[in-house]
Formats: sequence, C-alpha cells, structure tokens
Amino acid sequence: MPQALRHTLLSMRDLLATAGPFILLALALLFVAYQVLDPNPPKKVVLATGADQGAYAEFGKRYAAALKVHGITVELRRTAGAAENLALLREEGSGVDLAFVQGGADVEYASTADDEAANAGLVSLGSLFHEPVWLFYREESARRAFGKPQLESMADMARPGDWKLNIGAPGSGVPNLVKRLLEANRVDASTLQLVQNPSTPAVVALLAGDIDALVFASAPESPLVQMLLQTPGVKLFDFPQAEAYSRRFPFLSPVMLPRGVVDLARDMPPANIRLIAPTATLVARESLHPALVQLFVQAARQIHGGPGWFQRKGTFPTMENTERPLAAEAERFYRSGPPLLQRYLPFWIANLIDRMWVVMVSIIAILIPLSRVVPPLYEFRVRSRIFRWYGQLRRLEDAVGERPVHELLAELDSLEDRAGHISVPLSYADELYALRSHIHMVRKRLKGQAPQT
Repeated sequence: MPQALRHTLLSMRDLLATAGPFILLALALLFVAYQVLDPNPPKKVVLATGADQGAYAEFGKRYAAALKVHGITVELRRTAGAAENLALLREEGSGVDLAFVQGGADVEYASTADDEAANAGLVSLGSLFHEPVWLFYREESARRAFGKPQLESMADMARPGDWKLNIGAPGSGVPNLVKRLLEANRVDASTLQLVQNPSTPAVVALLAGDIDALVFASAPESPLVQMLLQTPGVKLFDFPQAEAYSRRFPFLSPVMLPRGVVDLARDMPPANIRLIAPTATLVARESLHPALVQLFVQAARQIHGGPGWFQRKGTFPTMENTERPLAAEAERFYRSGPPLLQRYLPFWIANLIDRMWVVMVSIIAILIPLSRVVPPLYEFRVRSRIFRWYGQLRRLEDAVGERPVHELLAELDSLEDRAGHISVPLSYADELYALRSHIHMVRKRLKGQAPQT
C-alpha cells in the first residue's frame, strides 16, 4: 500500500474511533425521536364517501388519485351518506379515518348538551363545497296532486293528495333534513307517502312515474343531478324563502343556480333558481396523522378551489362553517399555505424535515458542547501512539550503570526499529521525529558509558 494512502486511512481510522461514540449517540437520539414523533404517515387511509354516482363518491375518486401521487393509498368506503359516515367515525374499530359529512347531518344534537360529547375525538379539515337541496318533481304529478304544474312552496305539500316523496336512504343526512323542512312548513309527514330509497333507484322510480318527487343534498357534480336537470318533464323546486331558511337553520346557506349555467345554448335553466344548501365538510378522527391532514387539505384546494356553479374561484376550501373544531394542521394550512419545504422538495423528504427539525436542532445543541472534547481526544490518541515509547526509553536510560551496556543498546535498537514503523498523520510528524532524536541522544549516552577497547 502506498505510504500516503496508508497515512490517510490511518488518520480516518483515528478520527472515526474518536468521534464514533458521538456519531452513535446522535444516531441513537434520532432513532428514539423518530419512534416517538412518528413523522412519516401510514401508507393507507380509509375515506368514507357515499352512494354510487353521488358527489361524495366522485370526489372520493379525485382524492384517491391526488394522494396516490405521494404513495398514499386511499381506500374508498361506500356508505349510505353523511349520517352513516359520522357513525363510522365515532365507532371504534370501524377502520374509517376520514369521511365527507353534510352540514346539519347531526340535527339531533343541534340544541342539546350531547353535541360536544358526540363530536369528541373528531376534527374538521375544512368546508369543501355547498350541497344544495335538490327537490326534483314530476310536472305531471304536481298538476295532478295540486292542480298546477309547479310547486310554489313546500307548504303546498300540506294539501291532501296522493304525493309520494323519496327523502333519501337511511344513513344519509337527507331524511332528517327533509323532515325538519317539512315540519318548519307545517306539513304533516303522515299525509305524504315518504319513501327512503338510495339515489339511483329513486331516480329510476321518478323517471318511471313510480314516485312523484325526490330530494338530494349533493354537489352539482353528481351525475344524477346533471341528468335530472336536463330531463324533460322533471322540474327543480325553487326555494323562494331561501334566505328565511338560512336564518332558521344555521347550517343552511342560500345559493343561486344561475340562468343558463347548465346549458347556455339551450338556456337551461331559463331563470335563476333559488336553493338552500348545507356545506359539506371533511371530518377526520383526531388521531389522524398530521402529515395526512396536510395532504388532504392540499388535495382539497386542488379539487374544490376552482370556480363552480355556486362559488367563485378560491371560495373553497375554507375553515369557516366547519361545525367541529378545526385540526391544527389544517388551520396551519389555511393561514400559511403549504409548508415551505414542500414547495421545493418531494413530500416525504419535506415532511420528515418539517416534523423532525425541532428535534434535530435540539440534538445538535446537545452534541455541540460534547463535540469540543473530540479534538483533544483525537490528539491524545495520536500522540499516545508515540509517547508510550518514551516510557521504555526512560526505563533504558535509568538502567544505565545497572545493566550491561550491550544489553541496553540491543533493547534500544529494538525500540528504534519499532518506532520506525509508527504511522502518524503528517501534522504530528514532529512528535515522531522528536522521539527518534531522543532515542539517538540516549544511544550516544550509552555509547559514552561503554568500556573503551
């Protein structure tokens, strides 16, 4: 091995041997911090959506695609709707981590002390979009039951008549909402034939004439809503008292379906239609990993941040009207945007640094004072390789006059030979040459003590 390479490797060995304990200590502290903080999220999460072909199901697919980019698998759990979603979130062992929830789905808790207990352990990730209440009815059924081709008020349903109304499947948030609206309009539900079928069978029944009307609470992106808006003979109820509903029910907002927004060429609808709308929110368990919260709110801005039929660009997502406490990580996003590092680094690296930087700074603060002993230890380790021979040299010098000179010279030659094989970094070469010079001095003394021949 070349001498220069040998010296370099030896210096690296000394440095590693000296600094090794501090490196191991730093790694051990990082490992413990990683285990405690758990900075990286799980690779799989379960999102409860809603019925097939509904808005929740469609949005769920978009969230799954958005998080797949970051290596997160979003399992979509099909449900009946918002009420079932809340029940799954509250049920231990259901496996559901997040869910779409319609505003006002917890109407039974709206004025009771049970509200806080019912929402314990749940947090909101923000409001996502308006879910207008779509009351579609057959024009022919309205003429037959009420003697006119359109409903002018929900109170019209109080008139005696054979009126079959689908109010949504059990487990969705719509049945409770419809019953509250009927009660507010003093409509006795017993005078109606209330049906609770899922959305798709209800639409089929409406088109076939088996029911007279149905109620959705869904975003306009729902394929069923899009179809019914353009179906001849099917009308959408205009809520003339939309503002009044929003004052009576805090979870409702008045919204407007603009003229021509469905189809400009055919001018559909032919006039502005007033609607009432709960706000859909994304609700999660409080234990959901903060990194997943960050990913979901970023996906929410990407999916819901554009303009739509009922909002302008940037209206959603928002931390307003969430009904439940906002997750800390979601609030951080709404106030400051995505973490700075995630704008420039891959998610996993940026997230790791973001979660660990406080601990890393703390570890560095601990190790910096300790690291000051590394240079003295390194110097001691290298110099001890030289100085340990001084003990033998001193012993030989002290033995002058007590032992035969030729024995001492022989040991001195052996000592000099071993000293000649000592390898030290060039910065400590002066110590090595000093040892050799001192060996030479002792040899001269010994030779001066040798008998003259």
